[in-house]
Amino acid sequence: MSLMDSLALGFQLVFHWQSLAALFGGIVVGVFAGAIPGVSATMAVALTLPFTFSLQPIYGILLLLGVYKGGIFGGSIPAILIKTPGTPASSATVLDGYPLAEQGKAGKALGMALYASCTADLISNLALILFAGWLASFALSFGPPEFFTLILFSLTIIAGVSGASLLKGLISACLGLLLATIGLDLVYGTERFVFGEPDLMGGLNFIAVLIGLFALPEIISFVWNPSDGHDKVRSLGQHHATFEEYKRSFKSIVRGSLIGVFLGSIPGIGAAPSAFLSYSEARRNSPRKDNFGKGEIEGVAASEAGNNGVAGATLIPLLALGVPGDVITAIIIGAFMIHGLQPGPMMFIANVDIIYALFLGLLVSSVLLFFVGSVAIRLFRFIADIPRSVLFPGVLVLCVFGVYAVNNSIFDIVVMFVMGWLGYFMLRVRMPAAPFLIAFILGPLLEDNFRQAMLMSGGSFDILFRGPITWFFWSVSVLSLVALVRNEMRERRSRLAQEAA
Repeated sequence: MSLMDSLALGFQLVFHWQSLAALFGGIVVGVFAGAIPGVSATMAVALTLPFTFSLQPIYGILLLLGVYKGGIFGGSIPAILIKTPGTPASSATVLDGYPLAEQGKAGKALGMALYASCTADLISNLALILFAGWLASFALSFGPPEFFTLILFSLTIIAGVSGASLLKGLISACLGLLLATIGLDLVYGTERFVFGEPDLMGGLNFIAVLIGLFALPEIISFVWNPSDGHDKVRSLGQHHATFEEYKRSFKSIVRGSLIGVFLGSIPGIGAAPSAFLSYSEARRNSPRKDNFGKGEIEGVAASEAGNNGVAGATLIPLLALGVPGDVITAIIIGAFMIHGLQPGPMMFIANVDIIYALFLGLLVSSVLLFFVGSVAIRLFRFIADIPRSVLFPGVLVLCVFGVYAVNNSIFDIVVMFVMGWLGYFMLRVRMPAAPFLIAFILGPLLEDNFRQAMLMSGGSFDILFRGPITWFFWSVSVLSLVALVRNEMRERRSRLAQEAA
């Protein structure tokens, strides 16, 4: 079958009202689910899966992909408006999105989040279509040593989100690494910091940690001192993201999209590390790096490009190799199998019409996401105008509901409140929360891949330098640390010069 014949079959499947309705409905569900704190894109896809059983294969799969893509963007809405990431992938968006909302520029932040999301989504989908085979085969060459060096390099981004004090950032990161070790050791199954509590054997629930660390400190701060300017109404004003700002941030958007494509094509990495790495690289290369963390529009663009760039790329190993790229694509692969489809190389021969229909559907999803996102922003942005004395009790209820819904566990709610008090303490001493979260996410991956590599080599460290991929990541890690030290020295000399003057 020729390429044109395959495209024609794909067009017939996608450009049908039922296919477009499934894709549109999925995006709507995803955006609204992502905008509810604690209801992650993963949960939204899992809850939608049963509704696809009675649908034709292409309709069901497009519905799930729509929920996936809508959920990733939807998480940015509460991250910007109420400092509560709707999904883990939106954690980095809080860093500059919420300060912009505090300045009465929530409309600007939400607009840039939408533009960056749609651009990154389109780039990610094009990468899937053009490079699926090559990127998937490259991802297969990653073993534990390669993953270890990649994650080690990713940890260097902690310096980029540590704010003014690198020391406080490192303390925050060490605390995150420490709490990430709680639970059962995945290699030998031994207990660590469990203290006889069965609920701790599975480790700390990530959603509980995320919401406790970012949302509750604001609520505690308001309760502690309600007269401290907390009850002012935050107006959106007439601020909107302009084309000039989009053009200024375009380089960071493309860079973040490519980071997302690369990390998304490697099974198991996820969108949150991609968002933080994209944000850190944008800050490192920006002439306005001092404004990052205080309400920099480029920071919102970079983080949203990083997490949305992953969305299409996670389908690369799924379609080309039959290997799910993350938890969400693991659910989607179940939908393929329920409908008698086996993702992998043979699908490009036996079901080429489905493959091309998915490719075309993904391109259409970028356009639909723009329109659905524009409407969602208009509906949700009024949250920013609600006085905090009214808003925060509702946010607290949503936080409790979102955390409880993950595992139906009261213990997770306790973890959320403990993390909230820890986050409040960090807020008071000006210790950044982002390094804690990055270390909490990447710490277990770093440890597990290191230990697997050591088991493979019988304890020899030579395996960590076994090929060009590991050498590449060692090299960029060293270069990153050198650049960090140079920047620290330059900033210290600048401060001393200012004090002398």
